[in-house]
Amino acid sequence: MSNNRKKVALAFSGGLDTSYCVKYLSEDKSLDVYTITVNTGGFDNKELKEIEERALMLGVKEHFIINEVDNYYKSCIKYLIFGNVLKNGTYPLSVSAERVIQAIAVAKYAKKINADYVAHGSTGAGNDQVRFDMIFNIMIPGIMILTPIRDNKLSREEEIDFLRSRGVEVNHKKAQYSINKGIWGTSVGGIETLTSNLPLPDEAFTIPLENSEPEQISIQFENGEPIGINELTFQNPVDAIGYLQEIASGFAIGRDIHVGDTIIGIKGRVGFEAAAPIIIIKAHHSLEKHVLTKWQLYWKDQMATWYGNWLHEGQFLDPVMRNIEAFLEDTQQNVTGKVDVLLAPYRFQVLGIESVHDLMNSKFGNYGETNSVWTGEDVKGFAKIFGNQTMIYHKVNKIEIDTDETN
Repeated sequence: MSNNRKKVALAFSGGLDTSYCVKYLSEDKSLDVYTITVNTGGFDNKELKEIEERALMLGVKEHFIINEVDNYYKSCIKYLIFGNVLKNGTYPLSVSAERVIQAIAVAKYAKKINADYVAHGSTGAGNDQVRFDMIFNIMIPGIMILTPIRDNKLSREEEIDFLRSRGVEVNHKKAQYSINKGIWGTSVGGIETLTSNLPLPDEAFTIPLENSEPEQISIQFENGEPIGINELTFQNPVDAIGYLQEIASGFAIGRDIHVGDTIIGIKGRVGFEAAAPIIIIKAHHSLEKHVLTKWQLYWKDQMATWYGNWLHEGQFLDPVMRNIEAFLEDTQQNVTGKVDVLLAPYRFQVLGIESVHDLMNSKFGNYGETNSVWTGEDVKGFAKIFGNQTMIYHKVNKIEIDTDETN
């Protein structure tokens, strides 16, 4: 007998929302559910196995696991480093960047299996629903999007009751904090982040403070990419990020709360811990300040801020993003060298850099002390010409500058 049931590809994490989606789509909507888990650095092999077992237990037709860590780095994280991207000067886009890469992988999977529908477990209250929907609409516009949690406006208790009525036992105890882990940081949400004034307590974070004695490390960059930590050199920058995370996370570095504007128009507040990302971005920026020119640094700041904002809002597939990436990559030709960093409990300090491309070169002078490439007469002429147009403006418009502070 032929199977006339249609296929749905479901982004599956193994949690309550996506577990509900499996049962609802398969039993209430009579669809064959194909689940996909996209690993962007948040799951180890044991966790992936447990997610697969849960999917099969729930009755899916097929469960697929894809490791996107390397692609995530090459297509996205690399440019966040090149641009020193911290949204609102704080947040390394841990979840927002990750969700876009996951959505792209799910869309490719849905296309590969010729799915009639694609589904995700986002609610109607956050940014992820927009990121997933937008990527799906761009990449697989002919496939209808199903969002059971959002469409049915379900509470957690209603989801639990539904699953139990279908013979699925659920651990009803809600975790005190919502955790999302990836290679580029871990987000932490809790009752405190729903307020404007409460900090997250130490126990909210996944990695406790373990190291009390300060430790000095060095990070080696090559063309803007982190390729070495201390004496170790890595073929894959992903491994360098992971190794630095192991060293630095024990100092409880990189904990903070980000406050920003969501895609859906409200202010949002989320905690995060991202030791390696924050250290790498700050170290990379310090190296750039030595090896890039003033205007390279200026335009990088403008374009990288815009790039980060557009990525946060899910617009990763806009072709302008590839244009900006090309610019950012071109600026990294001389961003090679070593950066020394001091790690201490809850903080770190960039100590200094060494690079053959360092423009702070004593051969040409020492700021405020000596110079080797111009004379005092050169400076007189330069200062006169440099301010010439402003002088003309003041004379033509008969503007007198009053320096009397009493008026």
